Amino acid sequence: MDRNEVLLVGRLSAEPEDHTLPSGDTATKWRIIVRRHRRQRRGATLTDSVPCVTFSPETADVVRGLKPRDYLQVIGSFRCRVFGPAGAKTWKYEVEVTSAKPVDTVVVAEDPPDGGGDGVGEEIQGTVTPLVPRRVLQLARAS
Repeated sequence: MDRNEVLLVGRLSAEPEDHTLPSGDTATKWRIIVRRHRRQRRGATLTDSVPCVTFSPETADVVRGLKPRDYLQVIGSFRCRVFGPAGAKTWKYEVEVTSAKPVDTVVVAEDPPDGGGDGVGEEIQGTVTPLVPRRVLQLARAS
């Protein structure tokens, strides 16, 4: 079964921008800064700036209520949009956000010793720490 689900926790890069569409709807756009797990040089941390958009007024209000560099969690779907005339198409990738919420601090809980749980979404209030991917011994075949 195909799944297109995105969960990002990071910092708001700048104030969100509203764009009025020809239909009259409003698209609110912003970028979220997330740390990469792999380090390039000793002590250097790389980040990605991920473009996000929402068409939901409620979600837009949440993001507008934040200041740049505030932490937030967004949930949505990965989208590829195509713009331009037939001979010069441009592809743009972004996360279409369905919900957003401010996050004060995040610590991802480790899996219990018995191996139960997947460690995803298990958040505990505490200090901000980088999210570390779990080691996968073997990939299961999708059915």
